[in-house]
Amino acid sequence: MAYRKLGRTNKHRRSMLANLTIDLINNEKITTTETRAKEVRKFVDKMITYGKDGSLVSRRKAIAFLHNDDKVVKKVFDDLAVRYQNRNGGYTRILKLNERRGDDALMVILELVEKDAK
Repeated sequence: MAYRKLGRTNKHRRSMLANLTIDLINNEKITTTETRAKEVRKFVDKMITYGKDGSLVSRRKAIAFLHNDDKVVKKVFDDLAVRYQNRNGGYTRILKLNERRGDDALMVILELVEKDAK
């Protein structure tokens, strides 16, 4: 599977993607660059799929990827898995914004579809 290196070492990249995944699950919307958003989308979809599976193995895989953050894992398995029970993938949406002022990187909003009405 092809992936983007994002100009970082393997450990740094994996940690950054896990942190962005945690932020997206917590806030249900983040602003980041387009390339990062496209990479994070894969991991968020995988975490929600783990939540829909609901097995102990899936929970342990999610905990391992999400830096042992029990609050986020609980939200994935209890809230997001129920919300997306009838949906087969495509849990995120990318909305394009303007370029970032310093380096002209294309900025986007990455959000979960069917957001919870708060």
